[in-house]
Amino acid sequence: MFDTLIEKLNNGTYITLETTPSHSPLFSPIVERIAELELDKYVDAFSTTDNPLAKLKYNSLFAAKMLQDRFNKPVLATMSMRDRNKIALQSDLLGANEVDVRTILALTGDPATMSDQPHTKGVFEADSSLLLDIISAFNSGMNYAGKPLGHKPRQIFPFAVVNSYAKNPKTLEKKIQKKIKHGALGIITQPVYDLENAKLLLELKENANRECCSEQKKGEIIFGVFPITKLRTAQFLSAHVPGINVPAKWIEALRVAHDRGPQEEYKVGFELSKNLFEELKVLHPKIHLMTANQFQIAKDILV
Repeated sequence: MFDTLIEKLNNGTYITLETTPSHSPLFSPIVERIAELELDKYVDAFSTTDNPLAKLKYNSLFAAKMLQDRFNKPVLATMSMRDRNKIALQSDLLGANEVDVRTILALTGDPATMSDQPHTKGVFEADSSLLLDIISAFNSGMNYAGKPLGHKPRQIFPFAVVNSYAKNPKTLEKKIQKKIKHGALGIITQPVYDLENAKLLLELKENANRECCSEQKKGEIIFGVFPITKLRTAQFLSAHVPGINVPAKWIEALRVAHDRGPQEEYKVGFELSKNLFEELKVLHPKIHLMTANQFQIAKDILV
């Protein structure tokens, strides 16, 4: 299952779908909705988020296990540096390994100051590179301190994230290079909204691979796609989310459509998003689809 996913990442069409566990002790409604829409037929893997925006949610590792068992597809379980020290990170990886949750998306995490839990403090022993290094140690049969584990873990497959846009592309290239150096096999970008932006990311990835790593240690870029169906979403992402560039033509098209009513606004936004998805598939068919659990939109994009 995991070897097939990595083969698709490196040599084929690779499509993953993000799920966000809810503020609830139940993840099963999300699993059932995915099953109802038969989304598993259109993707190679799923992912589960880990308390995004520092808001309390159902555990990403347990959610990954449920999805994996139900659909027999790998799940990228996100783990955030915000919430765990070295002990907790390694303990979670040990437990996840035995139940076959072995594709891990390493994130530094959003600031704890954004949390909905009062007086929350972030752990942040380091950035996500530490988790990537821990995974490398585990794959060698040792813990992070260099002590052999009682049994060698089954192979863990590390993933990472990177911004999709920067005023100075060299800063993005250095970040991509850093993720690859620390072992990331796939690097998911923040949402991409422009084909030229996507081409630049591929160029930066090629440069990073060439400059930093051997043939055996190369990383692959995975384009993040987040459909926009409302003008206010486009405006928010453009103005308030660093590392994302929403083209002015998208915002203008949505503004015109917004004035004509919500149905036209949705139609124009969906068409822009669907066309982009199809263009990216032709350019580089490695895509991570994010729809904030709006799974009908996900299916409409994927079919």
